[in-house]
Amino acid sequence: MYIETLGLTAQSAVQELEILESRLRAENRKISFAALHHRAGELTHQALAALDALSPALHRATSCGGTMSQHGLADIGLFVVCDPDGDYGTAHAAFDADTGSAAQRATEQALANAGRDGEAPDLVWISITPGSEEDAIRGIEAVVGADVPIIGGSAADDDVSGKWEVGSSSQASTNGLVVSVLFCSTPLHFAYQNGYVPTAASGVVTRSEGRRVFEIDSLPATEVYHSWNGGDVPRATGGDSENILSKATLWPLGRKIGALADVPYYLLAHPCAANPDGSIDLFAEVAEGETLTQMQGDRAALAARAGRVAEFALKAGDKGAADIAGALMVYCGGCRLAVEDRLEEVYTGVNTALDTTPFLGVFTFGEQGPVHDAGNRHGNLMISCIAFSKDP
Repeated sequence: MYIETLGLTAQSAVQELEILESRLRAENRKISFAALHHRAGELTHQALAALDALSPALHRATSCGGTMSQHGLADIGLFVVCDPDGDYGTAHAAFDADTGSAAQRATEQALANAGRDGEAPDLVWISITPGSEEDAIRGIEAVVGADVPIIGGSAADDDVSGKWEVGSSSQASTNGLVVSVLFCSTPLHFAYQNGYVPTAASGVVTRSEGRRVFEIDSLPATEVYHSWNGGDVPRATGGDSENILSKATLWPLGRKIGALADVPYYLLAHPCAANPDGSIDLFAEVAEGETLTQMQGDRAALAARAGRVAEFALKAGDKGAADIAGALMVYCGGCRLAVEDRLEEVYTGVNTALDTTPFLGVFTFGEQGPVHDAGNRHGNLMISCIAFSKDP
């Protein structure tokens, strides 16, 4: 297993890709899988053409503000895996039907592209445009089963204006998903966590519909939420909805869905709008009867958390940094915007944990991952890390 990452600009991408291809050929290495994540609008047609020639299994998606790696921040990040004893396949599907059907179709095609039809991969790497991630997880699981970890993130842009896209090779869409199936020749280890702490405030959802919560404890959701966060997050004024995405980044809502070593595990939902009718819109589904807990974040803790999650991924496999070939990380785009002036701390923390092993980190508007005893889930303001072992 050999892994390499590159940080690129739109101007340097073509030349750097040509150099990479030439060098790998001279080293008798062939790319098995490539993940390309980039700032919206940063890829040129020439760069896409060069990428098409690079790998038959190219997975790409936009990332909020670019990417991070052991090299620092970059508008375009490339993660390449050379694994001659493994099998990899990627497929893209637009949402021309329902999300679950599109996810099934993409997963089946990715397996066919890997030459492993009907088999369960070690891991599914997913990128999806925001809005129906829960349906996508169910669609993928309909093909590979619920025991296969599904890890990835929702495509993002810089300002939540919908400029995101996902694709496989030169095919892309602004409303779809791309799925990659990984049959690795070496073990994978991963962690999926958040960097927030629960407060004493909690209540039961008594009325909801999809990603909109109308009532908590039979009271208007905005009133309850406003009281829980001490008024830090505004309510709707007048007849228009209030965009609360930025203010709510440090005040997400958590659902206790399990525990590890007696420590409660919370899956987060990020409030994005307070509505005049007293409801709150979220970036994740919340069902009636679920208990919501007010969570609280701290910018310093969020900046340090990525390194901690990388450490947990290594510990999950009882590995040290010297034992892994590289890592793929997902760091919530909302968290990124909250710690904009501390991003050096974020990637430096990962570098320290991984001891400068190659890694690529993407900034997403929703995060998918496996939760201990609760299966694959979609959450917000989460961080994940996948560590690829060097040896079997």
